[in-house]
Amino acid sequence: MSTLDRSQTPIVDALLEWVATSHAPFYTPGHKRGSGMNSLLKNRWGADVFGWDLPELPGLDNLQAPSGILASAQALAAEVFGAQQTWFLVNGSTAGVIAAILATCGEGEKIILPRNIHASAISGIIHAGAVPIFIDPEYDRAVDIAHGITPEAVKFALERHPDTKAVMLVYPTYYGTCSDLATIAEIVHSYQIPLLVDEAHGAHFGFHPDLPPAALAAGADLSVQSTHKLLGALTQSAMLHVNNTSRIDVDRISRALRSIQTTSPSYLLLASLDAARQQMALFGTELMSETIELAKIARSKIAQIDRLSVFELNSPTPGCNYLDPTRLTVTVTGLNLTGFAADEILTDKLGVVAELPSTRHLTFIISLGNTRSDIDRLVAAFTELATNHAKDKSLELPSIEPPTKTLTEMAITPRQADRSRHISISIDEAVGKVSAESICPYPPGIPVLIAGEIITIEALDYLRSIVELGGELVGCSDPDLETIKIVSI
Repeated sequence: MSTLDRSQTPIVDALLEWVATSHAPFYTPGHKRGSGMNSLLKNRWGADVFGWDLPELPGLDNLQAPSGILASAQALAAEVFGAQQTWFLVNGSTAGVIAAILATCGEGEKIILPRNIHASAISGIIHAGAVPIFIDPEYDRAVDIAHGITPEAVKFALERHPDTKAVMLVYPTYYGTCSDLATIAEIVHSYQIPLLVDEAHGAHFGFHPDLPPAALAAGADLSVQSTHKLLGALTQSAMLHVNNTSRIDVDRISRALRSIQTTSPSYLLLASLDAARQQMALFGTELMSETIELAKIARSKIAQIDRLSVFELNSPTPGCNYLDPTRLTVTVTGLNLTGFAADEILTDKLGVVAELPSTRHLTFIISLGNTRSDIDRLVAAFTELATNHAKDKSLELPSIEPPTKTLTEMAITPRQADRSRHISISIDEAVGKVSAESICPYPPGIPVLIAGEIITIEALDYLRSIVELGGELVGCSDPDLETIKIVSI
């Protein structure tokens, strides 16, 4: 039986005491509790917020070695999120993903991960000097969306690479799809290695039975959650949770975080993590019930609009065993509009802003901060879009289905590529060279080239097709793809 009082907010309470204390400040930050702040911000934001922008003063603990209020707040978070130990992150989930890799993989050691992993994982691989073993995610042709990876794919990869040190998954994907994490965890653990989960978009999962199971509850040893993305925390605040200290060395996690997180953490961010945890501990189920209901209303009403469709999961498919009901993806190509064109109209003319536009879809995050008026406005905007902005000319949109298998092979590790000398050459001269860039097209969000891989004509042709269809290339120095950076051997 827990002895922790979930209603407590150790960080918030300590800051309140400092804010109420009359003293002359001769410490950072330079604005001195707001008195030196630009009046433009003070007038817009109000002066009170700057009094909370404090450094690690006596009684406010130290994020690098917490032993007071931060340790207490993290212990409360661990209990609420089902972890053995939790760390607060002020450099976003990026810091947590990098730390997870640094704590489990060393120079030349293998890590298995999906091809549609977040860019922060590539950074972690570079920092660690690890060798990535990529698995292609499952592609759903019916909706043109990449899902997660299957247990069979993980098993096959481990059979080929039994010396792997860790497996990392994305759960959920940006579209809210979740793979069979419980079965994957059993397979991974049979090799006595940890399962790491980038759960950036799943911080809310553990608070309602109608949501997918949280990663830790499904068997993950470590998860990283962007608390700010779905819960009531400030942007850039996140948490790293460990659920099995026999497979995860917590000292290595702490050392990794000390090397990549700031030594001057924002207590505004830390307080928001403390408050967001308390909010979910006390009211999480109620808040998620309301959020799911709002999402159901949006789904139902938008699905009834002529020539629009909403992504649903009627039964499990490979790489997609669950769908987050609060994640709404609307297909707009029935209006003869691309997702990019529809997004521009919604944003500029109708006052609705999506989270993610893609070639065929718009994806929206519905969270505890949304209201019924937000949903009404969203539905009205789509009604207006379908009524007055649809095009008569048929939209010609060839398939941009990702390759059925990786088009490249690794020549050197991403770390070796990153540390080598780079030169920029014409794209027409790049075939056979080693890429110095990791290029990920959106859509579908699956990297085609990773730094250290050999550039092939198939990969270049695929990237060109993405550009021609209006997609965006992330990670390349030349977004027009006329040049590319290679490793100079």
